[in-house]
Amino acid sequence: MVAPESPAHRDAVGVKQNPLADLISLPHEQKVTRGLLHTPGEIAQQPATWESTARVFRRRRAELGDFLRQCGVNASPEQRPIVFMVGAGTSDYVGQAVAPLLQRHWQCEVIAIPSTDLLTNIDAVLVPERRYLWISFSRSGDSPEGVALLDRALRDHPEIHHLIVSCNQKGAMVSKAEAKSQALAICLDDAVNDRGLAMTSSFSNMVVFGQCLAHVASPEQYEPILETLVAAGKSFLPQAAELAVQLAAGSYRRACFVGTGALKGVARESALKLLEMTAGKTLTMSESSLGLRHGPMAALNPETLLVCFLSRKPSIEPYERDLLREIGEKRLVGTRVVVGARAQDRSAALAEHWLEREANLEDQYRPPLDVIFGQLLGLFFSLRWNLPPDNPSPNGAISRVVQNVNIYH
Repeated sequence: MVAPESPAHRDAVGVKQNPLADLISLPHEQKVTRGLLHTPGEIAQQPATWESTARVFRRRRAELGDFLRQCGVNASPEQRPIVFMVGAGTSDYVGQAVAPLLQRHWQCEVIAIPSTDLLTNIDAVLVPERRYLWISFSRSGDSPEGVALLDRALRDHPEIHHLIVSCNQKGAMVSKAEAKSQALAICLDDAVNDRGLAMTSSFSNMVVFGQCLAHVASPEQYEPILETLVAAGKSFLPQAAELAVQLAAGSYRRACFVGTGALKGVARESALKLLEMTAGKTLTMSESSLGLRHGPMAALNPETLLVCFLSRKPSIEPYERDLLREIGEKRLVGTRVVVGARAQDRSAALAEHWLEREANLEDQYRPPLDVIFGQLLGLFFSLRWNLPPDNPSPNGAISRVVQNVNIYH
């Protein structure tokens, strides 16, 4: 099924031609043959779809507010729930990218924990007599582990409340949540239910919904942030695509992504995008700026592309600059790229390439925007390896929805 054409598809073609727009402009037959029918458009549509996700939130905000009050989010501090951000793979990284913002605004403990860990360790993780709210993210809502975990929690722990955020109205997790009083399901627009194997617009839109959720009590504070994100996304796409094409022409066989705080989730998601869209031909890793020195730096070599999502927090940025400088002085990698810097930050001692932005965004709001570069690297490196980006797993090692997982009760 082909996703409907979005305004962003037309914008990408009509405003300024660039390597991403070139792919979107290909004749339909070529897109089908090269496996480009979905992924380029799903990457390009993101800024426009963030606005549609915000509209979904506005329509459901009153219902969400009532549900969260029922969960105790507005209770006295000692009565507030522990919030688990639950998902697998990319959906787990959604939780990692949103958790710091939710904790800041809700003033309760928010923990990102993979559904793949919870399914096998649920009783070891839960603290008796504590209130819980699980916010589960899932593009399809049909992941075997996610469905089984929800079933088990509803059966064995009916006191836990569940908020399901999905992109598939027909998914099993959505239908199960709709049948339970302690659960609420939110489904985003069908346009962000990515048809390509790799999650792209589904990731960023679930992050945007999580950011809306953080501002459920003060939506007017998020409106200008969203406007900045959308505008920055439209200007970021062409320059990020140009650099991604340039880097894909290089001889990199490894890539390392560095980010801290909410941007660590972006680093992990970017590493996954490049890994899965090149069928493992480009080996990837991700770490925090301080964590990289504690062993993982040993994996860097001249065939490595290093991408740093540079923080703007004064408590973080100096550490990342020191890391970039040290890697350059030791000549540990082939190329360093900095994402998210300001024009005045540019320094040849720190990086060979800079993706600059004047948008004034705190780190906690940057994930939907910064991840675009990781997605574009995945797309153009996939083409470099002569793979079809829509389905870049020739041996069937991975699939759009995980299959063949036996569930043991």
